[in-house]
Amino acid sequence: MPAFFKAIDKLKPVYDWTYKIILFICKLLLIGDILITSWSVAGRFIPFITDPHWSEEIVLTLMVYMAVLSATLAIRKRAHIRMTAFDKFLPKRVLQVLDLLADLAVLALGVGLVVYGIKFCNSPLSVRGKYASIPTLSKFWQYLPIPVAGVGMIIFELEQVFQHIEAFFVKEEKKEAA
Repeated sequence: MPAFFKAIDKLKPVYDWTYKIILFICKLLLIGDILITSWSVAGRFIPFITDPHWSEEIVLTLMVYMAVLSATLAIRKRAHIRMTAFDKFLPKRVLQVLDLLADLAVLALGVGLVVYGIKFCNSPLSVRGKYASIPTLSKFWQYLPIPVAGVGMIIFELEQVFQHIEAFFVKEEKKEAA
């Protein structure tokens, strides 16, 4: 079993690379949000700057992308809100099992987001629907964050699940060696 976990540990650079790319995309989305919002606000109050009619829908779409992508980053860093009120009263092994179950549930959510998100992205509402302020832009782009977030969740939850499983076997091997 240790050879399996050593092979899985070799994937850490892939997880790190994926994390950095998603973080960079989130930074670009935030910059885009700030620039478009500033342009829109300036266009309302400064006479020679025009307020783009499409700014609100694009800003909201960028915010959705940023929210779901940053949620996947929080999974990797274990920064999501968790109920930990009873953690100090439970045995350590029970906590490990509960953490594993929680991560498996989030992994299942990620799979659901991918499956149903792809179906929704291919639905007539998504393909034929258009933004109100930009009639040439398909609503597909508004619904795409759903499966994208699912893929990110799956990637980072697999890492978490393998770490939990490894923790079970590492402890058992230490006990056997003693």
